Amino acid sequence: MNKKYKNIIAGSFACFIVSGLTAQKPVADYPIQPVAFTQVHLTDDFWEPRLETNARVTIPYILDQCRVHGRIDNFLIAAHKKKGKLTEFPFDDTDLYKLIEGASYSLQEKYDAKLDRELDTLINIIGAAQEPDGYLYTFRTAHVEHPNSWIGNKRWVNEEVLSHELYNCGHLYESAVAHYEATGKKTFLNIAIKNADLLVKTFGPGKLKEYPGHQIVELGLVRMYRVTGKEDYLKLAKFFLDARGPGGDAYNQADKKVVDQTEAEGHAVRAAYMYTGMADVAALTNDKGYLDAIDTIWDDVALRKLYITGGIGATGNGEAFGAAYDLPNMSAYAETCAAIGNVYWNQRMFLLHGDSKYMDVLERTLYNGLLSGISLSGNRFFYPNPLASVGQHQRSAWFSCACCITNMTRFLPSMPGYIYAQNDDDLYVNLYVSNNATIKLKSTDVKIVQQTEYPWQGKVNITLKPAKVKAFTVHVRIPGWATNQPVTSSDLYSFMNDDATKIPIYVNGEKVSYTIQKGYAIINRTWKNGDKITIDFPMDVQKVTANQQVKADVGRFALQRGPVVYCLEGVDQKDSGVQSLMADTNSVISAVYKPDLLNGITELSLKGYETKKDSAQNISSKEQTITAIPYYSWNNRGSGEMEVWIPYKAGIAKPKSAPTIASKATVTSSIKNKLMLKAVNDQYEPLDSKDQSVNYLHFWPAKDTIEWIQYDFDKAYTISESKVYWYDDKPWGGCDLPASWKLLYKNGDEWLPVDTTTSYEIAKDKYNTVEFKPITTTGLRMIIQLSKNDAAGVHEWIVE
Repeated sequence: MNKKYKNIIAGSFACFIVSGLTAQKPVADYPIQPVAFTQVHLTDDFWEPRLETNARVTIPYILDQCRVHGRIDNFLIAAHKKKGKLTEFPFDDTDLYKLIEGASYSLQEKYDAKLDRELDTLINIIGAAQEPDGYLYTFRTAHVEHPNSWIGNKRWVNEEVLSHELYNCGHLYESAVAHYEATGKKTFLNIAIKNADLLVKTFGPGKLKEYPGHQIVELGLVRMYRVTGKEDYLKLAKFFLDARGPGGDAYNQADKKVVDQTEAEGHAVRAAYMYTGMADVAALTNDKGYLDAIDTIWDDVALRKLYITGGIGATGNGEAFGAAYDLPNMSAYAETCAAIGNVYWNQRMFLLHGDSKYMDVLERTLYNGLLSGISLSGNRFFYPNPLASVGQHQRSAWFSCACCITNMTRFLPSMPGYIYAQNDDDLYVNLYVSNNATIKLKSTDVKIVQQTEYPWQGKVNITLKPAKVKAFTVHVRIPGWATNQPVTSSDLYSFMNDDATKIPIYVNGEKVSYTIQKGYAIINRTWKNGDKITIDFPMDVQKVTANQQVKADVGRFALQRGPVVYCLEGVDQKDSGVQSLMADTNSVISAVYKPDLLNGITELSLKGYETKKDSAQNISSKEQTITAIPYYSWNNRGSGEMEVWIPYKAGIAKPKSAPTIASKATVTSSIKNKLMLKAVNDQYEPLDSKDQSVNYLHFWPAKDTIEWIQYDFDKAYTISESKVYWYDDKPWGGCDLPASWKLLYKNGDEWLPVDTTTSYEIAKDKYNTVEFKPITTTGLRMIIQLSKNDAAGVHEWIVE
């Protein structure tokens, strides 16, 4: 920790006696305590550069984006220090809160005076927007002429649905505590205390009974309780949980009482935050009902709803969990925020139970579905994290809903806090990352030096330096993937090679015997300064198959090496395609570390086949080498095809079709999104009109307008028929069938209507065909009249 703040004790689970603020250790708490990230200094080549990029690139970038995109102006407008228009969403205040939280964590690792001053300025701006009684919500306080419809006509009335007032409070508390822990300054914490005291006065038994439409205030209140010792905050966190259901929506987990819920349902981020909050409250109040509920829900996710990347939330409809085993790849949502929430939840489950299966899921998420959310450069981002693409996905510099961007920057600096944990004289080694750490056990302080090239190499050296020669127990996590269990206690995924061998462990070069308890190798001995534990995990490349009930993955396998899941990316393949590739299951897979590729990765290669379809629909295959890269690193070299689940059975790959008039044409449209333009002639067949597993073009949010799509052919063709497959995501989405459509052909400098011999069909779940008298032309334009109340979209447009 930087000397400037050497007297500040940090970490969500610590107790504090700082700057006149006293918090006593809770009577009940997690049986296992994490080792705060401030006690762990990274020295590795994988995570430490990412944290450095977050501090050097991402935090300044997001601060600038918050200025450009009005996040700071919202507070100035609310404080009546500036006139202007508020941003789009009432939860945009939280982008500033999350930025301050991430920056505060970063300050604890490496002090930056300029950043420290910038945070002081931001906090003053936030404080000026707070109302005298503590209320802090810029979208109401600004009193703009046309307020956002989400906020309701008075405080809290729309809280259970859209207002996000309590959601904003939760991120305020998380941020304020982080800033206080980092700096010892109470400026931001006092703002949060004033706001939390308002909630205590407003909500509770005999007062207002509302629950948060979007959970996280529960987590923030628990952190406020820990730092202040004020039990009212803990009681209010429990009240908000107990106030949910029955009779509400499954979308935000309010259709049942929280203790009666048995399945992960609804919006995945809200769910993960709620389960994390339930774990916090359960630990602090010994609530067995909460424990039983989240244990059961965790089993539901691990057995039926977890992506191989650790992502959760299968569907874009509501950013939500899907049905059991419904894990589509192309349309996978797997939001970055949900991955972060999954890490929070699984850490708490481990702290409750001491079982490595939770850390297995945490590690899987950390190295794959979470890390994929940010580019290697630190300034481009994913909101969803799909497991397949035909080029429609591209990292963005910003989103109008920027929750994932700012969430990532607050998470990354805290990553070292997941490496170790302790309970009296039990020391848990959970993650394998080169670092120097100091841990206070009951009997002695212990310095730890961990050295490893993980995740590329499996060898780990852990040198212990206890202040005294003492007996204590070291729990060394044996990852499930090292014992042929992709997800422990679950048959959702399996390795094709199911040979399992016991992992040897050495102390000071001598092989030691050990027992396994809850996935940990237990080494109990008297330790002295310099004792070294050595473990070498097998880094064989594993082929992962999914449960047969996961229809999207039948006849396919994914590649995993250590904790890293791999994918095929078009840029690495011949002809830049992956959807047409089929792997040879008998091929020997080579693994080569390439330090100059994608900031240093281990690249895999194996034998496979490219499948093709000629104009007569005959399928052929040709042998070629298939290259795989870590999933987290895809889309750092531009958009293109990508696939995690590789076909290995005949008939599963999508053979590359012979070129057609349409596929060779240049596409333009009344919309300018280049990724969507590729959809109309990419030759991928939809399952039905609402199919989101293939790319499509849509005109949403336009409605009752005239739109167009145009083909400019590579030469003149004589044509007489055209087919279009409409995209229609009703009843949940905003696209319906169009009101009408027609075709124009290019005749010199003019666009003339084709002379139809059949009517223009308009129907879902099929190609809509129109025939016309033969014409010779170099271009065709489709004119689309949108319906009065909805947009429309196109999956594929064929010309013959």
